[in-house]
Amino acid sequence: MADFKTLDDLGDVQGKVALVRVDLNLPMADGLATDLTRARAVAPTILELADKGAKVLLLAHFGRPKGQRNSTMSLSWVQGAVEGVLDREIMFIPEIAGPVRAQAIDILRPGDIGMLENTRFWPGEESNDVEFARAIAANADFYVNDAFSAAHRAHASTEALAHLLPAYAGRSMQKELEALDAALGKPQTPVAAVVGGAKVSTKLAVLEHLVGKVQHLIIGGGMANTFLAARGVDVGKSLCEHELTSKVEAIMDAADASGCTVHLPYDVAVATEFAANPASLRICNVHEVAADEMILDVGPQAVEALADVLKTCRTLVWNGPLGAFETPPFDTATVALARTAAALTKEGSLVSVAGGGDTVAALNHAGVADDFTYVSTAGGAFLEWMEGKTLPGVAALMA
Repeated sequence: MADFKTLDDLGDVQGKVALVRVDLNLPMADGLATDLTRARAVAPTILELADKGAKVLLLAHFGRPKGQRNSTMSLSWVQGAVEGVLDREIMFIPEIAGPVRAQAIDILRPGDIGMLENTRFWPGEESNDVEFARAIAANADFYVNDAFSAAHRAHASTEALAHLLPAYAGRSMQKELEALDAALGKPQTPVAAVVGGAKVSTKLAVLEHLVGKVQHLIIGGGMANTFLAARGVDVGKSLCEHELTSKVEAIMDAADASGCTVHLPYDVAVATEFAANPASLRICNVHEVAADEMILDVGPQAVEALADVLKTCRTLVWNGPLGAFETPPFDTATVALARTAAALTKEGSLVSVAGGGDTVAALNHAGVADDFTYVSTAGGAFLEWMEGKTLPGVAALMA
C-alpha cells in the first residue's frame, strides 16, 4: 500500500481550519440515534484536532436526500448524539460553503467544533463536482478523511476535496488501512479467508480475487451449498444458486491453479423447516441430505477440521457467517470457529481482520469482536476492498 499522511504529519494546527470527513450516518428511531458506533469511531480524530487548537468542521452525509434539502435528513438530528460522545458542544452550521459558513468560522474559537449540513443536500456532492468541492475547500487549511466506510464512493467530500487541500488520514481511517494492509496487502502467510453469507452471486468478485491471494478459502453459509452442488452433491431443499455452478467450478479451477485450498463442509446441520431448535434437526454427512431437508449450518467435525486449518495460518480475513447464525442452533459453527480465531489472535499466532455487517453481528454474538486484531464496520467499502477494487477516497489520500 502506498504511503498516506496521517495526523502525525500535521505541524502546528493552532487556529487553522480543518475540514474533517466523518461517517455520522447513524441509525435512528423516533428522532434518536440507536447506535453510536460510527460517532465513537471518529471521536479520537475530532478530539485530537480540537485539543491541538484547530477549528474543526465536520463533513458528513445522512440518509439519501438525492441532492435536495430535506428537513428529516438534516445532520442536526445527530448533533446531540455526537455532542454526547465527544462531551463537547458543537455549533451546527446550516450551510456547507459560502458566507454563512465563513461567518461561522470567524465565530469559532481555536479548539471549537462545527458541524456542516448534510453534504448530500447539494447535487455536487454525489456527482463529485470540482467546483462544489472548491467552494467547500474555500477558507479551510487542510482536509482529513476519517470515513473509510464512505471511501468506496467518489464524492466531492471524499475524493475531490483531497486534491484541493493538504490531505491526511484520520485515526480511524489510518487503523483501517493498516489493518487491511496486514490482511491482504503484505500479510504473513499462510493466509486463510472465511467467506460466508447467503448467496454466491453477491460475493463472486470477492471469491475470484481471493483465490489468487490466500492459501485457504473457507466457504460457509448458503454459498457453500452452491459449491457443494457444483461438486455433484444433492443439497435437497437448501438455499442454492444452481445456475451459478459453472462460475463456481471456474473459481475452484482458479484456486487449484494458484495453490489455494477450498474448504467445504463434509458434515452439516440440516432440518426440514427453518426455525429455532426444530424437532427435525440432525447432523449428517453432506451426501446424506434428504430431498426435504435444508442445510443450515456447518457440522461439528468440519468446524474442528477448520479450526486445525486456522492453527496453521498466520493471517485470517473473515466476511460472512458459516450458517444461519441469527437462528439458534444454526449459530454453532460460526461461534465455534470465531472463538478459535479469537484465541489464536490473543496468543499472538494469528492476525485476524473481519468486516461486513453480518460478520460484526456474528462476532459480537460470539462475544469475541474485541479479541480480533481488527473488526471493520464498513460494509460496502470493506467488500469492495476484498474484491481488490481501488477505493476512490483512499486513492485520493495516496496522491
